[in-house]
Amino acid sequence: MVSKLNKMKSNEELQKDVQDAIKWEPLLKAAEIGVTAKDGVVTLTGVVDHYSSKIEAENAAKNVAGVKAVAIEIEVNYGGCFKKNDTDISNEIMNAWNWNWKIPETRIKVLVENGYVTLEGEVLWDYERSAAEKSVENLTGVKGISNNITIISESKDAIEQSAIEFALDRSWPIYDHAVKVHVIGNKVTLTGIVHSLYQKDEAERLAWNASGVNSVDNELSIEFS
Repeated sequence: MVSKLNKMKSNEELQKDVQDAIKWEPLLKAAEIGVTAKDGVVTLTGVVDHYSSKIEAENAAKNVAGVKAVAIEIEVNYGGCFKKNDTDISNEIMNAWNWNWKIPETRIKVLVENGYVTLEGEVLWDYERSAAEKSVENLTGVKGISNNITIISESKDAIEQSAIEFALDRSWPIYDHAVKVHVIGNKVTLTGIVHSLYQKDEAERLAWNASGVNSVDNELSIEFS
C-alpha cells in the first residue's frame, strides 16, 4: 500500500485540495474563486471584494502540499459603496506607516494609480520592505501592489554563509532538506530540493534575515514524492 505522503497527486486531487484549503479560510468562505491545477501549477481566478482576500487565497494555495507554483488571476472589486480615490488611498498608506515602527517611511515613495499601488525606494532590511507592503494589503480601495523597494545594506561585514546554513538547520520545515547556500558579495543563492512552495518561501525568508544581504536568488526546486 502506498502512503498518502509518497503518492503524487493527480491534477484533480490537487485542485480539490486547494479548493478545500480556500474554503477553510474564514475570509474566503463567500468568495467565488476558481481553481485549476496542472502538473503542480495552480491558477486562481474569480472576483473578491478586498485585496487582502486575494492575498489570503494565494497563501492558502501555497500551503497545500504538491503545489509548485501559483498563478493569480483574481480581480478585486470593492463595489461603488467602497470606492476611494487615489489621494484617499495615498493618505491612508502614509497614516498606516506613521504607526508602524518597522517602516522607514522617509526612504519609501508611493505611487497610486486607479487603486494600484507601487512602492519604490531603498531600505536596509527585507523586513522593512515586507512591512511596507503588508501594511498596504489591508487598506480598502487597494487593487494591487507592486513592491519595487530595493535593499541597500550599510553593513561592512561579510555575509556569514554558515550563519544562514545554521538558520536553515534550525527551521523545522527545512532542516532535513538538502538546501545549499552560496554567497558572493551581498548576494545569496539557494539551490537544492524542497517538498513544498511554503518551504521554498521560508528558506528565502530566512536567508533575507542575514546581515548584509541585498539580494536572494531562490533557485530551489520543488519535488513532491
